[in-house]
Amino acid sequence: MSDFIIVTDTASDLPRDYIDKNHIEILSLGYIVDFQMYNWYHPMDDHEFYNTMRNGAMPTTSQVNGNDATQLFEKLKSRNKDILCIAFSSELSGTYNNIALAAMDFRDLNPEVNIRVIDSKAASLGEGLMVDYAVRQREQGRSMDEVADDLEQNFRHFAHVFTVDDLFHLHRGGRVSKATAIVGTLAQVKPILHVDDEGRLINIGKVRGRKRSLQELVNLMEKQMGSYRNENKTIFISHGDCKEDAQYVADLVKERFGIDSFLINYVGPTIGAHTGPGVVALFFRGERR
Repeated sequence: MSDFIIVTDTASDLPRDYIDKNHIEILSLGYIVDFQMYNWYHPMDDHEFYNTMRNGAMPTTSQVNGNDATQLFEKLKSRNKDILCIAFSSELSGTYNNIALAAMDFRDLNPEVNIRVIDSKAASLGEGLMVDYAVRQREQGRSMDEVADDLEQNFRHFAHVFTVDDLFHLHRGGRVSKATAIVGTLAQVKPILHVDDEGRLINIGKVRGRKRSLQELVNLMEKQMGSYRNENKTIFISHGDCKEDAQYVADLVKERFGIDSFLINYVGPTIGAHTGPGVVALFFRGERR
């Protein structure tokens, strides 16, 4: 069956118009700001979200509820199509496990429904890049199982590199020590991080100064692309309310590699709550993560 349904969660950070255009079904993670609950269906404006953080708010997040996944599967069952779910890294959220358990229980009661749940081991538009790959493969007529097998075998070729502007948000999430956050901030040290093969956020370097940190993302892209250079038709970039910096990275990519197609969007609240304003992330196909 080459026409199948693609499901993802809101941690993929894909724009709403992309979701609608490509007929993707969404499972929503939630977030709380100043005691108010928000989600995909009742969102806070992205710019406003980051401004609340700049003014001292400390949002919290919640994973996809298994009951929500079950309700979505029940709704989709009548369409008589295979269902491919691409989920937020299991190392960063319980979302994948909740969806996978819901799918297993649903299949037991509805054995005629073919559902595959993929642990993307990815975040933000890294997960979104995998969704986009599935969309393109579906357009080419590949079956759901073929695409699912491909993603499970080749997830390491969807690379993420990113930097943050404020170490205190990483400290709050347990990624760096308080001393590192204080000293690094005073010295204008900017960490360079990536998502590794296990789907974890890992610090892989540091540079001094914001502009150098953005340039380093493109340097890493060049090192990691290798033979996958021609696979990169569209580059994905996400940002924490700093579109000018995201565009600067896009301009560097275009200048160095001649790529001129980009999807640029906000880092959504699920991940932005932990990275803070000023995060910039670059996503591409590569020989390694």
